[in-house]
Amino acid sequence: MSFNDREKAFEDKYKHDQELQFKVEVRRNKLLGLWAAELLDLEGEAAEAYAKEVIASDFDEPGDDDVLRKVLADLEKAKVDISEHRLRKKMDELREVAKHAVMTE
Repeated sequence: MSFNDREKAFEDKYKHDQELQFKVEVRRNKLLGLWAAELLDLEGEAAEAYAKEVIASDFDEPGDDDVLRKVLADLEKAKVDISEHRLRKKMDELREVAKHAVMTE
């Protein structure tokens, strides 16, 4: 195997890993949005629309803070008693669920 072949293989693996990471994050954000929608008493299309808002909020800046701020603000506005710590734990929990789902597709 030549150096160029190894370099291409490494680049392909990196690209694949990045795509999987993106899919996991989008899936986690959808699950988080649906979970938060329940707490906000949203159902059906309204819950799906809210989940899409949560997904879209992740494109504001790198990392999870933009999603956290959006969901936390929405829950606080609706007088749902939840701490930032608890919300972060839920995000971590749902990331694992999303990762498992993406890997088994």
